[in-house]
Amino acid sequence: MNTGITRMSKNNKSVKVNFIMNAILNLSAVIFPLITFPYVSRILTPTGTGRVSSAVALVTYFAMVAQLGIPTYGIRACAIVRDDKEKLSRTAQEIFIINMIMSVIVYGVFFGALFFIPEMAEDKTLYLICSTTIVFNLIGMEWLYKALEEYSYITKRSLFFKFIALVLTFVCIHTKDDYLFYGVTTIFAASASNVMNFINVRKYITLKPLRNYDFKHHMKPILIFFGMSVATTIYTNLDTVMLKFMQGNEAAGYYTAAVKVKTVLVGVVTSIGTVLLPRVSYYIEQKRHDEFRKVTAKAMELVVMMALPLVVYFIIYAREAILVLSGADYIPAIIPMQLIMPTVFLIGFTNITGIQILIPQGRENVVLVSEIVGAVVDFAINLVLIPSMGSSGAAIGTLVAELAVLIVQAIAMWKFLMEIMRKIKAGKIVLACVLGTVVALLVHLLPITNSFMILVITALLFFGIYGGGLLLMKEPLVYEVVGQMKEKFLKK
Repeated sequence: MNTGITRMSKNNKSVKVNFIMNAILNLSAVIFPLITFPYVSRILTPTGTGRVSSAVALVTYFAMVAQLGIPTYGIRACAIVRDDKEKLSRTAQEIFIINMIMSVIVYGVFFGALFFIPEMAEDKTLYLICSTTIVFNLIGMEWLYKALEEYSYITKRSLFFKFIALVLTFVCIHTKDDYLFYGVTTIFAASASNVMNFINVRKYITLKPLRNYDFKHHMKPILIFFGMSVATTIYTNLDTVMLKFMQGNEAAGYYTAAVKVKTVLVGVVTSIGTVLLPRVSYYIEQKRHDEFRKVTAKAMELVVMMALPLVVYFIIYAREAILVLSGADYIPAIIPMQLIMPTVFLIGFTNITGIQILIPQGRENVVLVSEIVGAVVDFAINLVLIPSMGSSGAAIGTLVAELAVLIVQAIAMWKFLMEIMRKIKAGKIVLACVLGTVVALLVHLLPITNSFMILVITALLFFGIYGGGLLLMKEPLVYEVVGQMKEKFLKK
C-alpha cells in the first residue's frame, strides 16, 4: 500500500512539472508570432503575410498526412514500453520507419502539386521552404520525448530556437519583398529544434537496425488517431487556404491578423484539460465517480470563469487590439476578430468534454465524429460565405463549426453533462463580468486616442474589477484558489 502511495505522489509531482513546461511550450508557439506579427505585418502588408500564412496552412495538410496519427499514437505506444530499452527502441524504430515511408510518398505528391497547381507554382520557393516542416517533423520524434516525459528538455530547446528566430525576424525583414525570410523564420521557430532531438535520441534508444519488425499492429490505432488529426487540421487551417484560393492573399492576411489573439487565448483556456487529464483518467480507472464528477464540474466552471471575460473584452476592444498588433492597414480584420472570439469559449468547453470526459472513458469515436462534423460544416459555410463576405465569412464558418463540434459531443453525454452543469454557479461570474465591462467602457469618455494606452487602461480596469468582484462576492472557486495561495505563502 505504501509503495502505491509513494508512486502516486511522484506521479502527481511529475504531472505538475510537466504541465507547467507543456503550458510554456504551447504558449511560446503562439506568443512568438504574436511578438513578431506587429512588426512583420506592417512591413509585408496584408498581401505578404497572407501569402506566407496560406503557404504554411496548405503545407500543414501535407505534413499531417505524412505523420498520420503518429504524434498522438507514438506517445501512447512508447510510454507503454518506456522501461524496457529494447522494446522501446523497437517500437520507436517501427513508428519512425512508418513515418519515413509516408513522408517520402507525401513529398512525391507535394512536388507534383508544386508544378501543376498555378497558385503554388507562382510561389515555388516559398512552398519549398515551408515543406521542410515535413522533414523536421520526421526527424524530431517529439512523440518519443513526450512519452518519456522529457518536457523540460523539449521546452528549453524550443524556447532557444524561437529566440534565435525572433532575432532573425528583426534582422532580416525590412521590405515587403522579404516575405521569404518570414517563411524561413516561421518554420525555423516551429521546427529547427527537431534537429537537436534527432542528435540526442541515441541517449534513449538504440539506432542500430533491429530484426523482425512488426508494423501491422501499429496501423489500426495510427489510422484512428489520423482520422482525428485530419478532421481537426482541416477545420483549423481550412479558412486560410480557402481564402487564399477564393479571395487572394490580402483576404488571407486580414484573417491571419484576426485570429492571432484568439489563438493565444485558446492556448490559455485549453491548458485546463491538459493538466486534469491524468487525474480524471485515474479516477475512472479506480471507479471513483464522485471525484470524477467533482473535478469535471470545477474544470467547467473554470472555463466559464476564464473564457467569458476574455471573449467579452476582446470583442469590445477588437479595434484597438488590431491597431496595436497589426496597424491601420488591417482595419478589415476587426469584424472577423469579433466574430471568431466566441470560439475561445466553445473550444474551452469541447476541450473538457472531449479530452477530459470522452477520451478517458474510451469514447474517442465520438470525438472523431464531432470533429468530422465540424470540418464538413466549416467547409460548407466557407464555400457559401467567403465569396461575398471574405474573411468575415471564414470567421463565421469557424464559429459555427466549433458550435457543431460541441453540440455533437454534448448530445453523446447529455445526461452526464446536465448533471455537471447544474453544479456550476455562473451568476457571480456573469455579474463580475458586467461590472468590469461597464467600468472599462467609461474610459471612452476620457480624451485618450492612443490605441495601446486604451488597451492598457481598459484591461487593468476590466480584469481588475472582474477579479475583485469575484473576491468580494466570495466566488467559491476563486476563494479556494486564493486560500491555497495564502496557505503556501504563509508556510514559506
